[in-house]
Amino acid sequence: MTTNTALRIGMAMWSHHHWQDSVYGGNAATTERLARYAQVFNSVEGNTSFYATPLQTVAADWAAAVPASFRFTFKLPQTITHQLQLRHCREELRAFFDAMAPLMPLTGMWQIQLPAAFGPAALPQLQAFLPWLPQGLTLGVEVRHPAFFAKGQAETQLNRWLVNEGVNRIIMDSRPVFAADADNPVIREAQRKKPRVPVHAIATAQQPVVRFIGQLDLDNSERLFTPWLAKLSQWLDEGRTPYLFVHTPDNIAAPQLAARLWQSLSDYRLNHGLSPLGALTLPRTERPQLHLFN
Repeated sequence: MTTNTALRIGMAMWSHHHWQDSVYGGNAATTERLARYAQVFNSVEGNTSFYATPLQTVAADWAAAVPASFRFTFKLPQTITHQLQLRHCREELRAFFDAMAPLMPLTGMWQIQLPAAFGPAALPQLQAFLPWLPQGLTLGVEVRHPAFFAKGQAETQLNRWLVNEGVNRIIMDSRPVFAADADNPVIREAQRKKPRVPVHAIATAQQPVVRFIGQLDLDNSERLFTPWLAKLSQWLDEGRTPYLFVHTPDNIAAPQLAARLWQSLSDYRLNHGLSPLGALTLPRTERPQLHLFN
């Protein structure tokens, strides 16, 4: 049986103090968490770079902690995307990529997350910005302006440009968290912070990205994930390498949800006569299996 592990899966972070048992397998020091995380998951959404660029020595430590098969994704700093809005930022870009140099071979995608105010009129800024980046990078763009979700001229223009440039459009699926009853402060906080945008499941390049924001109720989250089974399976069979980043409102049970979604997709493929995924195992679960990324 052919094992398909082309799908990259992970969380929005690799360090969480509630993951000692579910991910790290016991009492792991903070400095050990990334290495333990990378034994279970094969990717991570590197939000840390959005808020602050690490020192190059720190980036080198991160690179040394993971196997060669692991792939980070990192967001460009908010200084570039939100404050400068992609203008007059060549020096900031140079400093960022200099600091991240040790991670270049291990970074599967560099994400450009744009603010909700970045609308169709600003698209030329994004188009002019792209050549400033180092050549050969795999890129993903996340837009939040309503016009880019209206299925009109603005969205068509954006998608056509992304396809032509080979840039991935990052997909945010926050429907589950907004479908949850706001009877919990954690849910209310998530609903306040997370963007509520339509889901357009389009692959504009070879590495489509899905950010799935689940509920505290993992059963409901798994049920609401069902429409993604066919789409992710389709992308895999087209030879693409999808990224799936799993969130929950407080991220405490995000690893358990990720394992369940992985198993659901594997079962879906098996039931449709397709090659299943390899097993994904958390160190301590109710359903022990073989490790996926040994």
